[in-house]
Amino acid sequence: MKPTLPKYLIICLFALLCTAGNAQKTTDLRTLIVFFDGLRPDYITPENMPNLYAFSKTGIYGKQHHSVFPTVTRVNSSSYSTGSYPKTHGLMGNTVYFPKVDKKKGLNTGEAEELIKIDASEGGHLLTTTSLGEVLEKAGKKMMVFSSGSSGQALLQNHKVGSGAIINTSMILPETLKEKVLKEIGPIPASTKPRPNGLQHKWITDALLKYGITMDGPLVSAIWFSDPDGAAHTFGIGSDIAMESIRIVDEQFGRILADITQKNLTHNFNIIISADHGFATFVGKTNVTEFLIQEGLKQNKESEDVVVAEGAIYVQNHDKAKIQQIVSKLQSQEWVGGIYTKAAKAGDNTGFINGTISFDAIHWNHATRTADILVDYNWDDQPNDKGYAGTSFNKGVAGHGSLSPYEVHIALLASGPSFKKSSESNLPTSNVDISPTVLYLHQLPIPASMNGRVLHELFQEKAQKSIPSVKIETIKTKAPYNGGIYELTLQRSIVGKYKYLDFSKVKRITQ
Repeated sequence: MKPTLPKYLIICLFALLCTAGNAQKTTDLRTLIVFFDGLRPDYITPENMPNLYAFSKTGIYGKQHHSVFPTVTRVNSSSYSTGSYPKTHGLMGNTVYFPKVDKKKGLNTGEAEELIKIDASEGGHLLTTTSLGEVLEKAGKKMMVFSSGSSGQALLQNHKVGSGAIINTSMILPETLKEKVLKEIGPIPASTKPRPNGLQHKWITDALLKYGITMDGPLVSAIWFSDPDGAAHTFGIGSDIAMESIRIVDEQFGRILADITQKNLTHNFNIIISADHGFATFVGKTNVTEFLIQEGLKQNKESEDVVVAEGAIYVQNHDKAKIQQIVSKLQSQEWVGGIYTKAAKAGDNTGFINGTISFDAIHWNHATRTADILVDYNWDDQPNDKGYAGTSFNKGVAGHGSLSPYEVHIALLASGPSFKKSSESNLPTSNVDISPTVLYLHQLPIPASMNGRVLHELFQEKAQKSIPSVKIETIKTKAPYNGGIYELTLQRSIVGKYKYLDFSKVKRITQ
């Protein structure tokens, strides 16, 4: 499929973006946040994504951007929307365990209906912190979310909704808006997942252009494209169908840029682009639940003695002997990567179980919602049959969730009147930095609960702040198991008080 925009129009379009001057007043500024679900940085080439590639050359490219761990969709939609890590917002995974709702299994956060159940069980505290949407609401401003992905991911971007709106291909909030949207944009096309969901991507883009790309619209708009994630999960990284999905979402992004230009709004719109996670090829043969049942450490899939929600393991009554038994058995398995447990005391980098790293060290130490164990999958640098490096020992075709650099490392792109032009930054950044940065640009208060920082290094500020230094920190721990030694290493990049998880790696020494 050829890109919709001819090359000369792409060049003219981005020339306009490059030459856009600073807006005269903060009140003239609008923000558009764009997420491409599962976008690896090496997808961004002139052949695959001509529009996004051109954008990356005219704005500023954050080359050391990080997904939040666990590197899954709903963790990252919550993390960007609240400017905080799971330790603060309390959404611990794509699948989460709330025994008040279901004692036997985890809940799928991809379904808004499940999130509503959690919200009710938690007394209205689905997330345990303040979101970007709530700050805007308090200031008398609005946020609109547009999403072709899951209803849960869309809701977590602005979970209180307020005077804003969520337009998703399976849910429109508030309900009173639904009739208007369907009348003006048209009926929602049927999903074509797992094949590229082109008709829905176009529909959601149409909605953004109508309601978001206008000075009369919300102060902040966000659009989330569910591909290439959907296609890559089923058909693999670099497959013909996955690459087709990349070209389709890039075409829609080109439409957005063209619309901003045609409406003469390049001086008004700041655009920030990220992804929720990268991607790795899967080669595993088992998963955590199957393994624990096989080893007699969990009675069956429905048993309450041990409940597994993806890599999070909840042990009945927090039985320390059982926790130790499970960890020791996992440490001996080649497919198992990093293992994490609660710190013996607050602030410790190592967990209370020998050979584990603490929840504190990975920003997962929520006061009430952490599991007893968090287990990750091992990985290596091997390429797949299409030449894309990064292999995980998770089960399936391809995916994400682990602390490999292929799943953590993503792209951050920004352009508009507030940002530098044709530049790169090598300072570490994360999805938790997006909301504080947006609030700073609009001169709105940044809640103390936000864990992220304002990305001054990206701005065209007259008085540029000094560029902070970066320190690389390595945390190591090890423990013996029957037949060998399990050694776990976590690398973090540190900018002042801000700590970014680069990767974890496991080495086993046989004896």
